[in-house]
Amino acid sequence: MSRPVVSTYRLQLSPAFDFDAAGGVADYLAELGVSHLYSSPYLQAVRGSTHGYDVVDHSKVNEELGGDKAHQWLCRRLDECGLGQILDVVPNHMAISGPENTWWWDVLENGPSSRYAAHFDVDWHHPQGPPHASVSGNRVLLPILGDHIGRVVEQGHLLLERTRGTFLIRYFEHVVPVDPRSLSAVLGRAAERCGSADLGFLASALDYLPLATTTDRPSTRRRHRDKEVIRAQLARLLDEQPAVRRAVDEEVATINAETERMQRLLDAQNYRIAFWRVARTDLGYRRFFDVNDLIALRVEDEDVFHDTHGLVLSWLAEGNLDGLRIDHADGLRDPEEYFARLRNAAPESYLVAEKILHPDERLRESWPVDGTTGYDFLNDAGGLFVRQDTEETLTELYGWFTGEQTDYHEVLYQRKRQVAQELLGSDINRVTAVLEGVCSRHPRYRDYTWEDLHEALVEIVCAFPVYRSYVRADHHHIEEKDRELNRMATERAQERRPDMDAELFEFVRSVLSLELPEEDAREFVMRLQQVSAPVMAKGAEDTAFYNYNRLVCLNEVGGEPARFGISREEFHARMGDRADRLPRSMNATSSHDTKRSEDVRMRIAVISEMPETWQETVRAWHEHNAAKRTDGRPEPNTEYLLYQTLVGAWPIDVERVAQYMEKAVREAKTHTSWTNQNADYEAAVQRFVRDVLADESFVAMVER
Repeated sequence: MSRPVVSTYRLQLSPAFDFDAAGGVADYLAELGVSHLYSSPYLQAVRGSTHGYDVVDHSKVNEELGGDKAHQWLCRRLDECGLGQILDVVPNHMAISGPENTWWWDVLENGPSSRYAAHFDVDWHHPQGPPHASVSGNRVLLPILGDHIGRVVEQGHLLLERTRGTFLIRYFEHVVPVDPRSLSAVLGRAAERCGSADLGFLASALDYLPLATTTDRPSTRRRHRDKEVIRAQLARLLDEQPAVRRAVDEEVATINAETERMQRLLDAQNYRIAFWRVARTDLGYRRFFDVNDLIALRVEDEDVFHDTHGLVLSWLAEGNLDGLRIDHADGLRDPEEYFARLRNAAPESYLVAEKILHPDERLRESWPVDGTTGYDFLNDAGGLFVRQDTEETLTELYGWFTGEQTDYHEVLYQRKRQVAQELLGSDINRVTAVLEGVCSRHPRYRDYTWEDLHEALVEIVCAFPVYRSYVRADHHHIEEKDRELNRMATERAQERRPDMDAELFEFVRSVLSLELPEEDAREFVMRLQQVSAPVMAKGAEDTAFYNYNRLVCLNEVGGEPARFGISREEFHARMGDRADRLPRSMNATSSHDTKRSEDVRMRIAVISEMPETWQETVRAWHEHNAAKRTDGRPEPNTEYLLYQTLVGAWPIDVERVAQYMEKAVREAKTHTSWTNQNADYEAAVQRFVRDVLADESFVAMVER
């Protein structure tokens, strides 16, 4: 490694703060004593991206940040200032909005025969599993519509469009390609309309293209070659013969005007355009959490690894980068295999994994990385400032004031269950379908219904004590700690559901422990691990953390709100262990993912040092603001969150508080949510926020 990593300073690049701007602060960073610029992702992202995690092209530098030349200048500028660089890399997923992602565009146009079909984690033979599932084989669901497709087609909001010899389907800002074979009938009718033998020939030629379901290499090569030849000939014909062009455009207009013809055209595609809510249960591809526009990559495939990491690895080899921060390591099929491949490609590089560890969990020693990105340190350091002997008092106050559940683990279980059923239902369904196939070959378990298996998996995932296990089923390897995690999860699930057959939970445990030799049993294990992590992340960080408001400085990414601070002795013991095992791990006190800044967290932690004063204060505030509530809204739990927020962030602009509370109540998913907004409830919360902050006497109380 050219420069030892001592300290890093993260810069969030965006079109508003590009490579030139980053180079402009290099001197300042050097004066701070920083050894490395720690940059947000800057491979080509969706146009207008403010964060860079929505990559569409791994072979290019983001043009909106200045492109390749500006990137080269930044690297030279950092070198002049004696600074190295660490880059945030997104290996798990890509954005799939529009033609910017040429790989996904090719998949939509050519289905399983696409040269990139294997790059994405798509189930092309999406099973009929749940009674309501309706995605047919060899079609991928595209949940982009604002309403049911029948209504959208009737309203004329789905349109066929032509640009020279290329056709696409548009739904407002969304565009998708058309399978070339499906254009045969369109061009054939246009040929009859204008009497063009040349157009008729091209229509027939499209009919002879290999099917999109054909995956043998000679046929797929012929399909790709021939469709481009036909497209070029069609473009030339339409350019040269106005009568033919008019006939084709008239046929396009007829399809757009006639519901049945449009529906037939849609049914002939390699995708099924659908109402966005269908994604909750019917989606046939793995996503980044519940974001439909971020599709998972099969980076475990060596070709996909090289296609997605080639440019970054060249920067490491050239010395423009000294290390990588790997985003969302738990989303990878086999993190150990991924990091081993990365380490082999860049043996001297600094590698850290974005991995959330529970308080008693350790980073796997077999991973060839330098450590984590620091969430574990962040929470240990923050825990020092929470006075542990006031836990009982503040717990009682929280329960009395809000009437809410004070057992965090029960709150977490309920919220994980909500997330598994409502947000990540498609992911659970995909895994259930694999387990159903496993059971079908074992007469003893064959009669368990799809619903039985689905319910059992929901319970097991929700009972998992950490984000995920790391069974390497593809390599027939399981560690004892993973065997214990699986035992713990299945036993807890069985305790939760005494109404279910205990033998089913025992069977799932045996599958998770690699006691079955079948290939789909191993597939089930690998997929379930990729599901348990997002269920925990969404259930904890994005839901439970907004419901369990006992002392919200503890509700931090990678944190455990049930752990009411740590002692100095425990802190030093943990740091000693960290120094021995992972001396080069990142130590962070804040990140781009943290819910609150250090200052806000530390000020809220002071509440733990003055529980009696806090109790008197919130009672007084609650009584003072009683008249400002609308029909009991906001409920005490939200009010309690607001008061802690004001203490932590004061002084703060009214608009910022209002925006934060809107986000908080939607994330909580109790009275409103991002996908099912309760306008009346949200309006009541907004009125309360604005009214209390317009009350001079209340403001004076806060300032005191």
